[in-house]
Formats: sequence, structure tokens, C-alpha cells
Amino acid sequence: MTAVVAVAAGILGLVVGVAVNRAAGRYPWGAEEGTRGRAVRPPVVEIGTALLFAVAALRFGASWELPAHLFLAGAGVLLAVIDLQHHKLPNRIVVPSLGIGAALLAVAAAGEHDWPALLRSGLGAVVLFVVFLVMALISPRSLGMGDVKLAALLGLYLGWLGWGAVFLGAAAGFMVQAVVALVLLAARLVKLRGHLPFGPAMLLGAALVIGWSGAQVL
Repeated sequence: MTAVVAVAAGILGLVVGVAVNRAAGRYPWGAEEGTRGRAVRPPVVEIGTALLFAVAALRFGASWELPAHLFLAGAGVLLAVIDLQHHKLPNRIVVPSLGIGAALLAVAAAGEHDWPALLRSGLGAVVLFVVFLVMALISPRSLGMGDVKLAALLGLYLGWLGWGAVFLGAAAGFMVQAVVALVLLAARLVKLRGHLPFGPAMLLGAALVIGWSGAQVL
């Protein structure tokens, strides 16, 4: 049954990936420069989104929480592509995603009769928002408000899994960013004082924690 769900999720992810690539290619929306057909040459985004959806289905199976994590996967890919190309995490994606994610997790809490998980989810969003806000105020050149709002979105999902996942997911983003920076510096693809968008690293770090088979018991 799980394999069937994973295949179905992968097909859905392929369709979502097509839409995400086109949406990212038109960013900034409503501006004359946002007229490209696709942000990335196919099928990188499309296949990547399909794989994320399939992995999410394998991780959570046919559960009440699966739709919420599929939504996060789609929104996360869109945010990562835009941040990589424009160094922005648009409010038009992050803020509605917080509301939609909370609603989907509320449905999961009702379906699984796990209201403590929903409370922990909300608290996780608040905790990461406050922590990242403080860091952004201390070092505004390192973190932007888009990163702070994304931290709240990721805290929502990490909190659903447990407090260990919240802290590990937050730390994983910095670890991913450090590894990527070292690799790019070694390859001389960026300069020492070059700026790398932090959103993709945050998303990848959270994805690694969520996808880890033991994350739910943290």
C-alpha cells in the first residue's frame, strides 16, 4: 500500500513540479521581467519535486499528515528556486503557506486525535521565528526577514515531529549552508565574502530531518 501511495505521490509531484518551474520562471509576478517560461531547464525541478513527493509518501504513508508534508514539499521547491535565482523568499508564498500548513496539520491532528502535536507545532513555529528574528537583528547581513518567516514555517512542521526535530532541523540548515559554502569556495565558484541565499539550506536541512526515519521519535 505504501508503494502505491509513493507512486501516486510521485506522479502528483511531477505535475506540481511543472507548475512550480513555470511559476518560478515568471517571478517577479506582475513585473515585465518575469516573463520567462521556466526558471530551470526541465526536467530538474520536475523530477526533483516528484522524488520529494515520493519520499514524503514513503516517510508518512497513507496518513492524515501526508497532505501537509506534500504541500510543504511543493512550496519548499518553489521557494528554493526563487531564492537561488533572486535571493528572495516572497511573502506571497511564505505567509499563505503558514496558514495552509497550519490548517492541514490541524486536519491531521483531528484525524489522528493528536492535539498535543498540533500545539507543539504552533510552539515550534513561534520558537524558531523568535530565535531567527533575534539572529537577524544581531546580524542583518547574514539573515533577512524572509529567512525569519521561513523559519516559522519550518518550525511548524518540525514541531509536529517533536522538539528534538525543531532544534536539529534549525541546526541542520546552518550545517548544510557551511558545507555548500566550503565546496563552492574550494571550487572557486564564490568569493570569500560572497553572499549565498540561506533559504535553500534551511529547506534542505529541514527536509533531511523530516525524512529521517527516526525524526518522529525525537
